[in-house]
Formats: sequence, structure tokens, C-alpha cells
Amino acid sequence: MKRKTLFTIDAQPYRQPIPVYGYFFGSEEKTLAVMGAIRGDEFQQMYTAAKLVQELTRLEAEGKLTGDCGLLVIPCAGQFSMNVSRRFWPLDNTDINRMFPGYDKGETTQRLAWRIFEALKGYTYGIHLTSLYLSGDFIPHIRIMDTGWQENAEGLDFGLPYLITRKPRPYDTTTLNYNWQVWETRTFSLYTKATDFIDEKSAQEATDSILRFLSRHGFLKDVPLPEGEATQAVSEKNLVTIRNTCGGILLHCRPTSSQVQAGEIIANIVDPYTATVLEEIRAPQKGTIFFARHAQIIAAQTIVFRLIPS
Repeated sequence: MKRKTLFTIDAQPYRQPIPVYGYFFGSEEKTLAVMGAIRGDEFQQMYTAAKLVQELTRLEAEGKLTGDCGLLVIPCAGQFSMNVSRRFWPLDNTDINRMFPGYDKGETTQRLAWRIFEALKGYTYGIHLTSLYLSGDFIPHIRIMDTGWQENAEGLDFGLPYLITRKPRPYDTTTLNYNWQVWETRTFSLYTKATDFIDEKSAQEATDSILRFLSRHGFLKDVPLPEGEATQAVSEKNLVTIRNTCGGILLHCRPTSSQVQAGEIIANIVDPYTATVLEEIRAPQKGTIFFARHAQIIAAQTIVFRLIPS
């Protein structure tokens, strides 16, 4: 393992420059790059990347990487935002993952996106450990943007429960995933259960899935790994979105991955002053809870669940 300073974050007031490290394994080939946290609340994504660095360090020392395999892991490029507890860039509240491929003479977040992208370009495969704009629990899954350049079948090699495919929308064209694909890297977004807290079990599951991908593509040798699951491919357009009709305290009745029946109560909205149930949120059809929103107080017409129909 070689640790290199890829660039420094030096456009913040009253603070020393912050180094962004890349961890390199194996040969000089550009086989697979993994990007961890870009936003300031992606603690789980940073930790998952750190777990991967730990595992790859061990495997490289044991001679388990094949000679034609070169790997890069960047655990975090959002340290400044993390330090001040802000999800987006603190000085102007912009999202670095809406600035790709970046511009080296642009605004601060454009320059940071450009530096990140310069480090990640040219790899055959790319994995972004990312998070959704909604705060909540996911079933761990692989997500692929349907750009026409992707290989959906390769998403099955992670052995995670679900592979979600989605057609890109105009605002997706400035994300890392989309631009990585435009620059001919076969790209996957990997979602774990959590974002702003550490979930050890799903972090390990994600780490194992990346190692399983490497093994199934012939880049690891003689490495025993959990078998993984039979992956179900689902189009994002088929997910059922469930919203609440009134605001209040959100109390979940069923967690993510639960199988639910049509009409089953999956959450309640209660009055914050009297604890009276204002609304029973029911499953509109049979399916699996894929996403459950985190919130103590919730406004009306908010996405509370996403359901994979059975």
C-alpha cells in the first residue's frame, strides 16, 4: 500500500490546508477506483472506504492481488465540511457532487470536483460510496445510471440484495457517476444502510461486496469471501413512493427490508402535543420496504418510504 497526497483543500478561512489522501494497491494499472465521502455527513461512506483500505492492505501483504490489478481508494474529500458539521460546502452551501467534471479555474467546489476527477479518471471500474439527498435507511444495494455506456450485468457481481437502475435526469449530468461513465469508466454507486452514523454491519457488507466484485473479475486469488445474495434487478421507476398527508412526529412500525402486505400499517404520524395518532401510513400494496425516512418531526407530503413491489 502506498499513501499519496492527491491534493490539498486550501480555500477555507483561518484553517491550515487539508490533505486529501489516496491509497494505492497492486500494480500501476488503473483497474478500480473507489471514492468515499465527498459530503460532510457521509461518515458511513468514509468508514466503509477505510475498512476497504484495511482489507486491501492485508490482502496485498499476503500476495492475494493479481499482477495486473491496480487499485485506488480515496476515503474522504469532504473533510472541511465534516469538520464544521455541514453536508455541503460550508462557505456557499454547494454540493461538490453536482459540480463534476469540475473546472480548474472555476469556483471552489468546481475546482475541488476537478481535482477529484483528475485523480479518478482512466480507471476501468469506478465505485462511488454515496448517499441520497433524503436522510434514512436503505437496503444496501448497487445503483447504476442508465446512460447507454454501462454494463448492468456487472452490477450482479457485488452480491448485494438489489441492483437499481435509473434513467439520468438533467441534474444527474453533473454527478461523479454520470461523468465517470462519459469518460469510459464502468461506474457503480454503492449505497449502505446509513449515512451520518456508522453502521458496522452494513459497512462490512459493502466492503465484502467490493472484494467479491474484484474476486469475480479475477483480480483477487484464493480469497474466501461470503457468498453474497442473488441480486434482484429493479428499475427505479417501479419503486412505489409513499408520502404522508399531515405533519407531526413520525413513528415507524416496520424497518427496512420488511415484507409488508397491502393495507398494513407501516408508520404513524402523531400529534406532537397530545400523542394522538393523526395518520396511519399504510402500505398501498404488497412489497419490501426499500427505504425508510429518518425524521423525528416530519412535514406533510414528505417521502416516508419507498417500496419494492412484489
